[in-house]
Amino acid sequence: MFESTQYKGSLTDQYDLLVRQLHALLEGETDTTANLSNASALLNQFLDDVNWVGFYVWKEEELLLGPFQGLPACVHIAYGKGVCGTAVKEEKTQRVEDVHAFPGHIACDAASRSEIVVPLFKNGSIFGVLDIDSPRTGRFSEEDQQGIEAFANALQHHL
Repeated sequence: MFESTQYKGSLTDQYDLLVRQLHALLEGETDTTANLSNASALLNQFLDDVNWVGFYVWKEEELLLGPFQGLPACVHIAYGKGVCGTAVKEEKTQRVEDVHAFPGHIACDAASRSEIVVPLFKNGSIFGVLDIDSPRTGRFSEEDQQGIEAFANALQHHL
């Protein structure tokens, strides 16, 4: 049984604990949908001030909605479009302070103000993205980016 945890210490220490929890939660499970579902739930309960946490999976040359926590979302995202499609195209994290200033931003939830998207890889090829939205402008710091990238890196071992 999983219980919610009170995270203590520095933000780096908290993300380190989160990564350890992820490995423990997914250990031995080989189903990708189950692992993405639990990863989104774990990350959603850890992060404050977010309104969407989830995954888009690369299928047939586009991103397709995967497991998530939050309001219903866009189902298809084209390569290079929006923050998620840009993360795939550039194969690097996109940390956006103000989504309204991002050219071509796709607004699935009108409440979103900032976003971070981390590309995921499997066997050296793009697998999809981890997408997190916040209703607060500038929600994600450099330290958050490092922690979320560490979380995504750990998750890739369970895909």
